Amino acid sequence: MAGPTTAQRGAGKQEDAPDRPPRPRPEGRRMPRRRLLILIAAAVLLLGSGVVWALYGSSWLRVEQVRITGVRVLTPAQVENAADVPMGTPLVSVDTGAIEKRLRQKLPRIDSVDVVRSWPHGIGLKVTERKPVLLVKKGAKFIEVDAEGVRFATVDKAPGRVPLLETATGRSASLRRFGSDRLVREAVRVAGDLPGGVAQDTRVVRVASYDAISLELTGDRTVDWGSGERGAVKARVLTALMKAAPKAGHFDVSAPTAPAVSGS
Repeated sequence: MAGPTTAQRGAGKQEDAPDRPPRPRPEGRRMPRRRLLILIAAAVLLLGSGVVWALYGSSWLRVEQVRITGVRVLTPAQVENAADVPMGTPLVSVDTGAIEKRLRQKLPRIDSVDVVRSWPHGIGLKVTERKPVLLVKKGAKFIEVDAEGVRFATVDKAPGRVPLLETATGRSASLRRFGSDRLVREAVRVAGDLPGGVAQDTRVVRVASYDAISLELTGDRTVDWGSGERGAVKARVLTALMKAAPKAGHFDVSAPTAPAVSGS
């Protein structure tokens, strides 16, 4: 009887061979991940510490200069002195809000100011000054009034092309009822509504009462404006009247639907 073939013997050996246990995963493969995480954490910590030191502890990012723009009447020296920027301190710790507050309190001529950090060593101050639209005479001086009715500065010399404001005084019923501030705001409102050419020629805005505001122009011309209401309509009517009667001396637009001209 023939014995088992070679293939059968090989198969038998394979069947008899015990299963090999799976190779254990080398534990060392997990170590690099942990080490990587530790290294990343250490790097982040070092980087953060370096940034904090650079911002607060080093001499690299400290205030060394103040740059001022936008001034017209004020001088850069006046603004810088009022701002009182803490020179030599870390730029990141400068209180920009406090600087703005100081400027607005000390220099009422400033309408607004943007305080910005100019890296790496500067503070920038972008100033917007108030512009006078009316003047109130006080003795030999003049008080400047802006478009919001704010009296912001007293000057020795009246700026050019800014009309003088005259308001009711004493025991005027209008003054008692509305108060001087309200009458000033009405005068400012009228000045803001004047046509360009008329505004340039206006020398006096006179407020007798809330609804009796008049203008004194160059060339001995006058305008009855009335109240500050319907200013845009009155401006258009006045422009048309001046074109139609250029030699007239008096214009009345207090009732813009029934204007009048006289003294031509």
